[in-house]
Order: sequence, then structure tokens, then C-alpha cells
Amino acid sequence: MRKRAPTGETRWAARFALGLAITVGAIVSQYVVPSSVPAADLVYGSLLGDVGVVYGIPLAAWLALFGARPLGAFARRTPRAAVWGLAYYGVFSILALGATIAAVALLAAFDPAALALLSRPNPVLVAAEGNPLFFIGFSFVAAAFEETIFRGFIYQLAVRPGGSWVAAAAGSSALFAGVHLYYAETYGLAVIAIAPSLFAVGFAFAATVEMSGGNLVVVIVLHGALDAAAFLSLLSGSAALAAHYLPIVAGVAIAVGLAGSGRPFLPPRRTEGGFPPAPATLM
Repeated sequence: MRKRAPTGETRWAARFALGLAITVGAIVSQYVVPSSVPAADLVYGSLLGDVGVVYGIPLAAWLALFGARPLGAFARRTPRAAVWGLAYYGVFSILALGATIAAVALLAAFDPAALALLSRPNPVLVAAEGNPLFFIGFSFVAAAFEETIFRGFIYQLAVRPGGSWVAAAAGSSALFAGVHLYYAETYGLAVIAIAPSLFAVGFAFAATVEMSGGNLVVVIVLHGALDAAAFLSLLSGSAALAAHYLPIVAGVAIAVGLAGSGRPFLPPRRTEGGFPPAPATLM
């Protein structure tokens, strides 16, 4: 019996699966390879080498597999993306806070020892104590890589013809949360109190990309600002709190205004494939 030639959809799925495998492998390698292969510390022990593996390899893979077309609307409709990006960020941050409170309550009731693990210092902040200003700036570089990979490629490619953007946003956000393995390594079971925020941020950013027609500039800035606020805590706790919560408060206020205008809050379901269609209006 003669084998059927692979269809275009099958070839696309194979390329997408390969891109996912390379991405996960490259990111997870930073937690596994240095401890297993001491010589690899020559690469992972330097910031440039670590960035080259963790971000450079996945980005090169997606570009080789699919080209730059998913990034075609990288900076388009930035005002629209800023409005909706802040609104989504604010609302989903509040929802994540509720999920975090529920997770903490469960841990307190059933496993107080696990809850105590949350008092451990964040290893990334510990590593940045020697030069917090550098890491505040570098937050935006890392955000550019992560948003290009997870929202620019993975999310946008995951929305298939006639498919649901919500499913693609949920899947890419779950993957985004899952690859942050250092949280699980540090906080154990208590990671369930941290995961909702990672997922919610990813989902909010995917919704922003969808509603804006593919803009990545705004989600890069929001992502970078979120991480920078954490590093800012090494210099000033009050400034860090303000930097973290002011965008959330502003986003909630914008969301209330949008709701009052009668506009649908979430992007509509796509009726056809391709990348996010250009919206008919700017707001």
C-alpha cells in the first residue's frame, strides 16, 4: 500500500511541533545541562552565552521554520495595543490575584509546610543583587525575546483557520508559565500560588496581540516593565510597588471605561485563518 504524501497541514504541524520542542529544550537546558555537563558552564556561565542558547536558538528556529511573516505587524496600531494591553493586563492581574489568594488558602489548609516555602528569596533577584540597574534595563531585552517567541510566533501560529484564539492563548500561556522552572525548583508545591500570575500575564498579552492585529511593541514594554519592577525592589521597595501596581490600576480604570462604552471586551473569534486581521477601527 502506497503511503500518502504529507499534506500541507501535516507539514505545518510538524514544523510547529519542532519549533515547540526546540523552544522548550533550549529554555529547560539552562536548568539541566550546567549541572550535568560541567564544561557547559563556559556557555551558560556567561550572560551572552546563556541568552544565546535560551533565546537565540528558539528565535533562530522559528525564523528558519516559518520566516518573519508572523512578526509583520510588530509595531502597527500601537495606540490601540496600548489601550487594550493595559486593560487586559489590569483585569487579568486582578483575576490572577484572586487565584493566588485561593491557592494560598488551600496550601494553608492542607500543606502549611509548602506555604512556608514562599518565604524563600527569588533566585533571579539574588543573582541581580550586585548590579540591579543593569537587570532593570536588561528586563526589556529579555522581554523582547520572550514576547517575540511566545506571542509573536507560538501564539499567532497556534490560531489555526477557523480556530479559537482563546484556546491558542491558553495553550501558549500555559507553556509560558511552565518553562519558568526555577519557580518550581525554588518553591516546590507552593508554585501553584505563583503560576496563576504567569498564566494570566501570558493570556493578557496574547489578547493584546489579537485585539491589536499583531502588535508586539506594547506587550514587550509591559512585560519588561513588570520584570523591571521586581529588580527595582532591590533599590527601593516603595518605588517597586508603585511601578508594579500603577499599570494594573490604570488598566482596570481603562477596562471600566471600555466596558462603559459598550465595546466587546474580548477579541472576536476569527472566521478564517492567518494572522490577526486588521481591525476596522482604531479603538
